[in-house]
Amino acid sequence: MQYQISTNSAADVQASCIVVTLDQSGKLSDAAAAINNASNGFIQARIDDKDISGKLAQTLLLPAVAGVKASRVLLIGTGKDALTRSSAVKVLNAIASASSGFSGSIALALNELANDNLSEEWLAEQSAMAFGNALYRFTETKSKQDDDVRQPDSIIWLGSDVSAALNKGEAVAQGVAYAKTLGNMPPNICTPSYLAEQAQALAASGALDVTILDEDQLEEMGAGAFVSVAKGSSEPGKMIIMKYNGAADKNAAPHMILGKGITFDTGGISLKPGLGMDEMKYDMCGAASVLGTMQALLTLKPAINVIGMITSAENMPAGHASKPGDVVASLSGKTIEILNTDAEGRLVLCDALTYGIDNFKPASIVDIATLTGACMAALGRVNSGLFTTDEALAGELQNAASHSGDKVWRLPLEDDYQELLDSNFADIANIGGPLAGATTAACFLSRFTEGTPWAHLDIAGTAWNTGGKTKGATGRPVPLLVNYLLAK
Repeated sequence: MQYQISTNSAADVQASCIVVTLDQSGKLSDAAAAINNASNGFIQARIDDKDISGKLAQTLLLPAVAGVKASRVLLIGTGKDALTRSSAVKVLNAIASASSGFSGSIALALNELANDNLSEEWLAEQSAMAFGNALYRFTETKSKQDDDVRQPDSIIWLGSDVSAALNKGEAVAQGVAYAKTLGNMPPNICTPSYLAEQAQALAASGALDVTILDEDQLEEMGAGAFVSVAKGSSEPGKMIIMKYNGAADKNAAPHMILGKGITFDTGGISLKPGLGMDEMKYDMCGAASVLGTMQALLTLKPAINVIGMITSAENMPAGHASKPGDVVASLSGKTIEILNTDAEGRLVLCDALTYGIDNFKPASIVDIATLTGACMAALGRVNSGLFTTDEALAGELQNAASHSGDKVWRLPLEDDYQELLDSNFADIANIGGPLAGATTAACFLSRFTEGTPWAHLDIAGTAWNTGGKTKGATGRPVPLLVNYLLAK
């Protein structure tokens, strides 16, 4: 998508479609009023005829309006109250949905929506993201491509020069699209080796340093928790490390993001029900979000050092797969009793946490994982679960969530829950029983992060939409992660 800035009158902008606003009282924005005057009251007549009321996100498309240079005018309602970030996103998504089928340029006269809580820059950034979401299509495994698809190739922003915000929104949108595509890929294609190839492709620009650790190397170094999961599959597990050094001091402690990359999760010997198991290809969406974030960082080139790490395997039943009751030694030396092989994500993550802390001494770590159904049950598909005992880190992630609209909700991570992981036969059990499952999973991971600022994002409910026409990866939490890292 290309971006232009214009200070022309809305009636004089040449575009495939121009978007202007009105509120629920019928008040036209200045841009809408300019179009109304140029068209001899045509817009007001549509309001008087009750073709549009101005309700939040209500749209009315008007082709070939006399006196207006744009081919179409799209009216969008902004409701009766001042826009909040949440309601503004609904408006922007409605605009993108209504105009994403037009070729050429889309002109956006939205600067008047800015208020004390919504800057013009934020509106521009979110507009770019909204169009990125509306234009996304997954075609990688379709036998026929639709060559007749019409879509806009440029956005014209009427108002201040918000080019930087538009470009940032575009970078985030591209990172989200990349994460969606990785998540949507079928598991016979998207394997741990495929994710490693994706990291190496990102590194082709020379701005990333990539290291791939294979399953044999990890077993040799003592990563028994990781290997206990990976060994059940004929697809070799991988630990993927991407180093981005953008800071002036290349030796400054990096900020680390770590993604769970289980490219297919059968549950192992603790086999999942067959219904809906196809969606277990999405168990690598944490890894996809790391790759999407790293792609965005390569575009934006922030002056920070970042480690993007992925711990990837398949969780399969086999004659040599782990069994409930097995005890394995993690890379940290702690022993783990595997009570449920379907609690595998924490096993591959704990060794990655140990490796990352020992080798990179990160200033902070955020891990991202489709970890527990318990988090999905608690928060649904709106908020990702946030777990941390570090108040500063919690604040940074919550601020990034608020800015991006990629929501999180903080859940408890208290010592009182730790005893649920006690084992008679090992240092720790990999599950804590039927209660507080999301918290006990986070408690497990916390045992491997001592002394390092760390947060855990459980994206089990937010990483993909299930069933029907909306089925597919969401690309979350790429917007949250990018904004979190840019604020460092």
